[in-house]
Amino acid sequence: MIRKLQSGEYRLYSRKINPKTGKRRNLGTFKSRAAAEKHERAVQYFKRH
Repeated sequence: MIRKLQSGEYRLYSRKINPKTGKRRNLGTFKSRAAAEKHERAVQYFKRH
């Protein structure tokens, strides 16, 4: 899940909520949405291989 920050950057969050904190886990911050989407695909691939 990608959200735009106040600073104009994009942050990738995990889809599931972290039971320990009650929030989504931060999976990285990127300058562009395309970079965040690219990393999201890499994360999804890694989770299944």
